[in-house]
Amino acid sequence: MTLVKDKDIKHTLEKMIGWTFINSSIKKVYTFDSYMSSIKFINHLAAESEEENHHPDMAVGWCRIEIVFTSHDQGGVTAACLEMAKKTDTIYSKKLELP
Repeated sequence: MTLVKDKDIKHTLEKMIGWTFINSSIKKVYTFDSYMSSIKFINHLAAESEEENHHPDMAVGWCRIEIVFTSHDQGGVTAACLEMAKKTDTIYSKKLELP
């Protein structure tokens, strides 16, 4: 997979709430009502990431998860990064439905 041009990344992120493009990666912080809700989210995202074989860096805090996508192999943002960002937003939007 090849890198996406910076202008195309920025154009895509304009349509996505909360994502930023910095240091050859895209990043977003998600907040939760409880610590366990954040852990359920991260577990669901980890399973989806494994299925897609594209894994984010994840920093777990109290009721807060920071997600960063970049392709370590390619050295920047690929189409897979952008697709996984969209899937991450979808998982978050369904957080009340998570088991």
